[in-house]
Amino acid sequence: MVLTQLLVNGIIAGAIYALMAASFSLIFNIVKFMDLSPGAIFVVSAFSAYFFNIVLKLNFFIAFILALIIAAVTMILINFLVYKPLRKRKASTFILLLASFGIFLFITGIILLLFGAEVKTFGLPITKGYEIFGAIITKIQIILIVTSLVLFLLLTLFMKTRLGKAMRAVADNKQIASTLGINVERIITKTFIISALLTGFAGILVALEQNLEHSMGFVVILKGLTASVIGGIGNVPAALIGGFLIGIIENLGIWFLPSGYKDAIAFVILVIFLLFRPNGLFGVKTREEVSG
Repeated sequence: MVLTQLLVNGIIAGAIYALMAASFSLIFNIVKFMDLSPGAIFVVSAFSAYFFNIVLKLNFFIAFILALIIAAVTMILINFLVYKPLRKRKASTFILLLASFGIFLFITGIILLLFGAEVKTFGLPITKGYEIFGAIITKIQIILIVTSLVLFLLLTLFMKTRLGKAMRAVADNKQIASTLGINVERIITKTFIISALLTGFAGILVALEQNLEHSMGFVVILKGLTASVIGGIGNVPAALIGGFLIGIIENLGIWFLPSGYKDAIAFVILVIFLLFRPNGLFGVKTREEVSG
């Protein structure tokens, strides 16, 4: 059935959007600005895996790990070279947002310079998918969905650890957290690393199924931001719901509209939420936002 296939496609897309939304929300929750650099990390991780696996002929598992390391190191450098100096200068959230957009353009430009404009692919053999209630889903797509759910479960469990509690304390109030002996800058750095790993998983898994292009980060920024807004910006667990909702809604939308309107559907949903429910479905205000 067409409806079943659209729902399955929506769940697959939603798994990707959920990981991106979690990355955006995590940074926003801790650092308090909307960072667009995860879109660049998405591209970096995808092309890094391609380089190690296809160009250097390394085992895919090794290439996968190396790509995640590259993603994390790239995010650490972004924070150390750009965001940290701006924070020390008390830069506004708008300046940080512009800086993140500049970083996205710069990094994707480097990817274009290194790999060229030609479309790349892992060239995996086409295999027969599994039929579920009349819908077809491939092994990689199943892995993508399961990975997304497992990562969210691990992230939820992580937030209950000592480090996770320290991150929540920093998110709630940086000054009070600092007086309690929490190293705020170290927590921020670890937040960026976790964000990069979430984005890295998404980028690599998507690259296995789709073509690689230097501009592939633009779409996931729009969809990830929309998913985070739907769930509630800064609410990391709600990013899962937001991701699957936007994935399902946009895929059901092309049942009535041409497929070219798919990205427009996500944009319209984003605008609607920003106008009528900017805090999202499960958004909450932190003490800093209430007092500030």
